[in-house]
Formats: sequence, structure tokens, C-alpha cells
Amino acid sequence: MAKINPIKPTPMIAIVGETASGKSALSLQLAQQFNGEIIAADAMTVYQKFDIGTAKPSKNEQALVPHHLIDIVDASEQFSAAQYKQHAQAAIEDVAGREKLPLLVGGSGLYIDSVLFDYVFRSKSNVAYRQKLEEMNASELAELARDRGLDTSDIDIRNKRRMIRFIETNGQTPKRNSLRQNTLIIGMSIDREALKERVEKRVDTMFQQGLENEVQGLSQQYGWELDPMRSVGYREWQAYFADLKSINEVKNTIITHTMQLAKKQRTWFKRNTSIKWVNNFDEAVEYTTTFLNK
Repeated sequence: MAKINPIKPTPMIAIVGETASGKSALSLQLAQQFNGEIIAADAMTVYQKFDIGTAKPSKNEQALVPHHLIDIVDASEQFSAAQYKQHAQAAIEDVAGREKLPLLVGGSGLYIDSVLFDYVFRSKSNVAYRQKLEEMNASELAELARDRGLDTSDIDIRNKRRMIRFIETNGQTPKRNSLRQNTLIIGMSIDREALKERVEKRVDTMFQQGLENEVQGLSQQYGWELDPMRSVGYREWQAYFADLKSINEVKNTIITHTMQLAKKQRTWFKRNTSIKWVNNFDEAVEYTTTFLNK
């Protein structure tokens, strides 16, 4: 691993890309080869008990390479991108302090960029106003946003937490600073047909691993309104348990929603011109070796 320059921040590698593009496999290989530890940047794997539907790294994978920011909150707790940034920065310092290479890995664009571009998030509104918003449902929040003239086209209006934060900040986005120094960003590139095959195989595997039982248990514990229960892989089951959809319809809907999520992720990351796109492990090793030896 390269020596730490006292002027620059510690060397760090970010591995980004669409869901099912191969980020996890690449990060495991790079972490083992370059003495690294993985800092997950996934908005859903932070939640305890949400394992199969989030494609959370297995216990064997976590034993093979230390992972950070997985299973850190209960689904009933509020968890924001601002909180993620604080946790991630602490993890990066911890990993680097032990002379290991931090690898920031995930597909949640806001989480990734909050670290890469040192986002400054607006402070929360007063408690009374937050409580008033909490008492509203998603439809009421969307109507309130439209009444205020806020553009919700880029917001998931079904996501109550995000809508509340959107209204609290009056639609303003976090302040974005310059790109973190001494950072290599590797993007996993994959064509659409290959991605579709991977997604279908992943969903098949999730069903074989017991996704139905996982979702049933979580829905009984938490209901359907919390953020993780509204995410891809979970929300599609609500109609099934209400006897409105067959299990094959659920599977096909999860695949469709996953591909839609991948498209959004692809659009987000394509805006970052600093990403080095690769489609195999050897290219990633070459970029990493050059970066660490400069």
C-alpha cells in the first residue's frame, strides 16, 4: 500500500456501478490483493435482518474480508445520507489508521457521492414541524410538495422519509464540494443483456434462499411503510400476501424493478467523469496498481 502523504487524505478506492454488475466480487478480490477492507455504500444493507432481498454479503464473504456499515441500524430507525457520511468517514479513518486500504463499495449514488464530494447537508427542521410531516402519508406529502411548487420528478414520492426531507429542505440539494483527493473511482461496466441475465439469476437465487419467508417475517414485524420494506425485492410481495399476485408475477416484477433501478444508477454514475470504467478484474488491478504506486 502506498505511503500516506501528510498533505493529501489517505488513499481510497471507490467501486461503483449498477446493481448485480459485479461490484462485490471485484471488491473482494481487490481487498485481498491490496490489503483492504470494504466499506459498504448501500442504502439497504445498513438495515439488520434485511439479508436475502438486499443481496447482503454472506457471512463467509464478511469473514474473508472485513466489511463495515452493514447491519448498523434497525428498520424502525431513521437513517439518512448525512448519517451515512459520518459513519463512512469514521470507517475510512479507522481502516486507514490500521494501514489498510479503504474500499468504498456500492450502488447508492447519494451515499457514494456524500463521501467522494464531501456533501454538506442542510440541518433538520424543528421538531414540531417534523412531527407534523411524520403524521402525513406519502400521498399527502406529495400533494404538499406540489402545492409548494417543488419539483418531485427526481424523487420517489412513495418514499415517505425522503419526501419529508425533501419538504424540510424546500427541495434544496446538499452542497457538493470538489472531488476527494487521492481517490481512485472504478466503475463496473456491463452491457444490458448481460446485466439482465445476472439479475434474473440473482432473483432466482434469492427465491431459492427463502426470500418469501424473509419478507413475510419482516412484514409481520414492521408492516409495509418503512423505507426498507418499500425497497426493491420487498415491496413487490405486498400484493402476493394479499392474494392479488402469483409468485411468478412477484418474481417478474422484482426483475423489472431491479432493471429500472439499475438504469437510474447508471444515469447517476455516468455524470461523474472521474470514474474509470472497467469490465474485468485485470483492468481494475492495473488501475489500482498504478494509483497506489504513484
